[in-house]
Amino acid sequence: MSRTDVRTDGRGTGAAARPVSPLWTLALFRSELAVTFRRWRTLALLAVLAGIPVLVGVAVRIETADGGAAGGGGPAFLSQITNNGLFLVFTSLAATLPFFLPLSVGVVAGDSVAGEAHAGTLRYLLVAPAGRTRLLCAKFAATLAFCGAATLVVALSALVTGALLFPVGEVTLLSGTSVPFGEGLLRALAVAAAVALSLVGLAAVGLFVSTLTNSGVAAMAATVGLLITVQILNTVPQLDSVHPYLFPHHWLSFADLLRDPVLWAGLLKNLGLQALYAAVFGSAAWARFTSRDVTA
Repeated sequence: MSRTDVRTDGRGTGAAARPVSPLWTLALFRSELAVTFRRWRTLALLAVLAGIPVLVGVAVRIETADGGAAGGGGPAFLSQITNNGLFLVFTSLAATLPFFLPLSVGVVAGDSVAGEAHAGTLRYLLVAPAGRTRLLCAKFAATLAFCGAATLVVALSALVTGALLFPVGEVTLLSGTSVPFGEGLLRALAVAAAVALSLVGLAAVGLFVSTLTNSGVAAMAATVGLLITVQILNTVPQLDSVHPYLFPHHWLSFADLLRDPVLWAGLLKNLGLQALYAAVFGSAAWARFTSRDVTA
């Protein structure tokens, strides 16, 4: 079932009142997924994310070829890249998580509802029998799928670049323990999953902001503005008591997956905080979206 079918197959309020088949929900999600990943803006964001590990890898390769030592003020994993290309995955995720990944998610989440309203297609989507709640859930699910896809793009680009430019083999963890390359790959996958889940709270915030306006640009700008503001607040020492409640505070806890044994405290705090943001702002988005008058 295409997105056009989802938009035009409803038959007014009578259709909306009828029981909704699970196939409608699946078709709606597939439709939102297709629309999200077919937008040129989304493809451009993914292309930029894929290019960052390549730039980092080439820069480290050039620096070490000239006799320098990789390191300096970069991510904690940077000095390890020359010994094992797998560390380019960890370095790239650490480099993109504070800004580039959340910026991309903020753009997609902010445009999810407001973009439809601006284009004049939201009211046609609401004619379909799936209803507002299912539509909102489908848009949130599509945004979460983008979180996973964006993180995976960074990880895969870094893995390929690292394997081409640097040796790969046993992985020396942050605790000093060496593990086989296969286990290192599994830990890299776990790190990517942790990074993707770290973006859930921001996705919910962006979805809520998107329900407040009919302008996609305004929603994207507001979401990114909130992201930058919270990131700044998270660095102010005078607000130490507030920091644990800010959604980016535990983002870098994924590094604990590279210890032996794994330290779960920070990871669980991060996942719990993201779930809390998803529950609060997801509920706020639902309350706003199901009660607003849609004229566009």
